[in-house]
Amino acid sequence: MLYRLMKYVLLGPLLRLFWPTKVSGQENIPATGGAILASNHLAVADSFFMPLYVQRRVTFPAKQEYFTEPGVKGRLKKWFFTGVGQFPIDRSGGSAAQAALDTATRLVGEGRLLGIYPEGTRSPDGRLYKGKTGVARIALEAAVPVIPVAMVGTDKVNPIGSKMWRPRRLEVRFGKPLDFSRYEGLSGDRFVERSITDEIMYALMELSGQEYVDIYAAKAKELLAAEAAGLRPAVPAQPSARDAARLPESKAG
Repeated sequence: MLYRLMKYVLLGPLLRLFWPTKVSGQENIPATGGAILASNHLAVADSFFMPLYVQRRVTFPAKQEYFTEPGVKGRLKKWFFTGVGQFPIDRSGGSAAQAALDTATRLVGEGRLLGIYPEGTRSPDGRLYKGKTGVARIALEAAVPVIPVAMVGTDKVNPIGSKMWRPRRLEVRFGKPLDFSRYEGLSGDRFVERSITDEIMYALMELSGQEYVDIYAAKAKELLAAEAAGLRPAVPAQPSARDAARLPESKAG
């Protein structure tokens, strides 16, 4: 109920009015059945604008801190995120996130749409970072397609650390579904899961036009913070979508 209320009455109309958005590729989203919407992640605003242009309900894993913050503010956050159908994920890695992965696999197996950010956290500088393999494991275990989604401009609307959203034209691009049925039965094989994840990130790079960096976004944040303190060099430049041919051989689409 809260999801529909926010999308169609309280919040959605305001977002459409003040942030005009160009949307393409909506026909790539299946009308029924489970699927994963794998998106780049530039800002908190991504989780508001992307579902706005999907007719079906989209469920996201949300960082655990949104559900565990103490006090009145924390209780309100938990009520809101639970009410709109989000579920917590422990981002410390490894087995800590297994419960969330199991929940995500069950949901898409039941025919739901799952929104996920393979980078695991927001990009610190607008570039596209290495994907975590959880998205591949879910796709394999649930036997569902992955639709790459490129968010463009949300980092200008809602820069990291900003309190107010700024006026800006946005774009949401839904790519062609990626079919990984050729890997059926290979869930748990870390080489297969890495190959699938890299294929998804390649598709996102081409769709978004972002420069790609072959390290995790969380590590990049550490390096950038260290650089700001004068301790380490900057995160090195990596190929962009225009230089895709220079990347290791991969397939997207």
